[in-house]
Amino acid sequence: MTLETFLQNIANGISLGSLYALIAIGYTMVYGIIRLINFAHADLLMVASYAAFYGILVFALPWWVSFLLAIVITTILGISIEKIAYRPLRDAPRISALISAIGVSFLLENLGIVLLGARPKPFPRPEEVVWNIHLGGISFLSLAIIIPVITLVLLIAVNLIVNKTNVGIAMRAVSRDFETASLMAVDVNKVVVTTFAVGSGLAAVGGIMWSLQYPQIDPLMGVFPGLKCFIAAVMGGIGSVPGAMIGGFILGMGEVMLVGLMPELSGYRDAFAFVVLILILLFKPGGILGEHVVEKV
Repeated sequence: MTLETFLQNIANGISLGSLYALIAIGYTMVYGIIRLINFAHADLLMVASYAAFYGILVFALPWWVSFLLAIVITTILGISIEKIAYRPLRDAPRISALISAIGVSFLLENLGIVLLGARPKPFPRPEEVVWNIHLGGISFLSLAIIIPVITLVLLIAVNLIVNKTNVGIAMRAVSRDFETASLMAVDVNKVVVTTFAVGSGLAAVGGIMWSLQYPQIDPLMGVFPGLKCFIAAVMGGIGSVPGAMIGGFILGMGEVMLVGLMPELSGYRDAFAFVVLILILLFKPGGILGEHVVEKV
């Protein structure tokens, strides 16, 4: 592998890893608060992508207005899912909430197929956002810089919310002990709604960035990215926001370097993520930055 090829793979790995990290943060926030794997999180990517797509091409809105509107729509949908599908099951066994999450995921996917059509659609790339950059023998899209910067800014914003605001203090209290926090006058519903709003907004940004990076959308577009971002969250320590960031970068870089160093294994690129998940669960179930927590009986 030449130096130019290696640097090209590094740029691609950073871009992909940033996408995984951005989406994984939403998974880990929801799990950290209510101990629920929100499988519908991946399908919010699809909702945001289609909202931005129709905003630009059907309603002829400026791209930035469409992107902002898509984030708002997706955030409202995420809050609605929590109120309708998860909140009534908050005191039920966790398996009930998990089944509900899977059901919401299938519902969104199949509604997308019925209402939007199963045929993939090309996602528009605004020239102000996507352009080619040439540095010596390396060529990459502007997204290789934009996506990591956006991910880093949002990570800092989430950390500030969690660590420096009253809502963040309430989030940490609820994540430690749900029942005790409610007895100490913490508005648990407000905390959970805020968590879903932030997580859904992150999913929307991730979906738009994913569609710009891979400009083809369909109702099932969130399935594989969602699984991989869940793996990234587990790798970093699900419940840990910095851990999700680290896990996303490691997974994205590992996938790209696997293909770059061993092209003959490119067909096993997706399998790489699941192998990593198995190894993490075997040797460090808590993840890189996760804590060892004993389940209450």
